[in-house]
Amino acid sequence: MTGARPVAAPIRFPRLHVVGEAEDVLRYDEPARVLDGRPLAAEIKGRVRRQVSAFRRRYGFAPALTAVMVGHDAASSVYVQQILRSCASVGIPSRALELPRSISADEFRSRIAELNGDREVAGVIVQQPLPRHIPLSALTDTIMPAKDIDGIHPLNTGLMTLGYEGFLPACAEAAVEIPKFYGYPLEGKRAVVIGRSNVVGKPVQLLLVREHCTVTICHRRTRDLAAEIARAEIVVSAAGAPGLVRGNMLHPGALVVDVGINVVKGRIVGDVEFDSALRVAAAITPVPGGVGPVTNAVLLEHLVRAARWQQTDHPLIAGRARKRRAA
Repeated sequence: MTGARPVAAPIRFPRLHVVGEAEDVLRYDEPARVLDGRPLAAEIKGRVRRQVSAFRRRYGFAPALTAVMVGHDAASSVYVQQILRSCASVGIPSRALELPRSISADEFRSRIAELNGDREVAGVIVQQPLPRHIPLSALTDTIMPAKDIDGIHPLNTGLMTLGYEGFLPACAEAAVEIPKFYGYPLEGKRAVVIGRSNVVGKPVQLLLVREHCTVTICHRRTRDLAAEIARAEIVVSAAGAPGLVRGNMLHPGALVVDVGINVVKGRIVGDVEFDSALRVAAAITPVPGGVGPVTNAVLLEHLVRAARWQQTDHPLIAGRARKRRAA
């Protein structure tokens, strides 16, 4: 992400004291700072709104987004509607393309290929998981890398890993941009990423290494997750397991980025036990209202970038690479 960033108030580190032996928890004299994602999302959307207006003046149309769903899923529908509303707020035309769950893999490939050929569709996102009879390769082998604004194509992953221009999953980018927005120093910190998915865990690890962190990835076969978390100055959890990270597991003064989305008794919660983490961490992202709003905004920024690249014959159109400019 580029562009001038307003100076956010830096995270303060108040004096520690022990609550009590029974609780076995070190805490701060005041609760952790809650890193609300909405101010950063609003900043990104404001920048995107100006970029869309400039694009329309230059090329005569606004770049559009298509969100593809295979079958009806209530949670996916809610997420897609949020994306469509975000698009409308910045002047981006958008639509949801709901395909029947019974669609064949070949027909699914054909519909994605149609979107590849639509000049006005600058970006395509596809809700996952796909039905079992449609392999993920039907998507990754078909979607045009230059329209893959959520970074699922292997070419985008490889390009970004090697330092070339491409797209990473928006959720992973949001998870790293939030602490940077609030002035949290990342360089040299010990970080633990919980989860090794291709859409969050692995790309978050890549981005943290780019910020000069020392990164450990944990997963379900990690022998002593609590010990790894206790050593970490930064914890990013993307495991999809409510209550996985508790306050007494955290290193005092840690930064906690909660990417988990779980529904517990009708409430949306993250992977981190929020109330106990507040007493130990220096800063924490809430769920909801943390990573989610920024993810949606980053997708819009990716869309405008994709639209510009498609109009200027960026090397990604032909499957070639161009070195990423230093931040």
